[in-house]
Amino acid sequence: MPEVREHYPLLAEAIRTVASYQLRNRATIVGNICNASPAGDTIGACMLYGGVLKVFGADGVREEPLATFFKGPGKTNLKPGDIALSLHLPLPPKGHVGRYIKVARNKLGDLAIVGVSVLGYPDATVASGFRFLIALASVAPVPLRVPVAEKVLAEKKIDEATIAEAAQIAMDSCSPIDDVRGSAQYRKHMVRNMTRRAVTEVWQKLTQAA
Repeated sequence: MPEVREHYPLLAEAIRTVASYQLRNRATIVGNICNASPAGDTIGACMLYGGVLKVFGADGVREEPLATFFKGPGKTNLKPGDIALSLHLPLPPKGHVGRYIKVARNKLGDLAIVGVSVLGYPDATVASGFRFLIALASVAPVPLRVPVAEKVLAEKKIDEATIAEAAQIAMDSCSPIDDVRGSAQYRKHMVRNMTRRAVTEVWQKLTQAA
């Protein structure tokens, strides 16, 4: 939808990496979220945009922030009989830039071995002048935010060394497993490399727009 591409470009980018063209035309973002796969492609973007699910249950309608929604692979705060009605995404900060990078065994339709979502925007209230939000996929039991790395990028001058420090923190924060798609060691190193790349690309776009 044009509105999604205009207001939530990071989500639009992530959507294009989900499974196959045929599946994308039948599936929903809410379904991708409620499936609660640690490798879910759209979940990181929705978390960084501050997504909140509206859920209908035995006690009526309630809100479930994505920040606390996931409990483990395939496990969420949904209760028996609950129905997820909709996903609400607040309007993102003005001038924000996003990037989703995914590595998989092939380019078409495969689950992420590692996925990195980064959202950046100007923020005069922090020392660096910019705020960066980071989410990781397929490297922990649940989709993972990296607040310590985000804090480094907010408090220090943004340069190659600071970005490398944040990327290392992201690597140290994750707890991937070995499986048929990739080893834990490979995933951790890819988190570092992909976080550095995604933050750098977002930073370059932000400085070009300034």
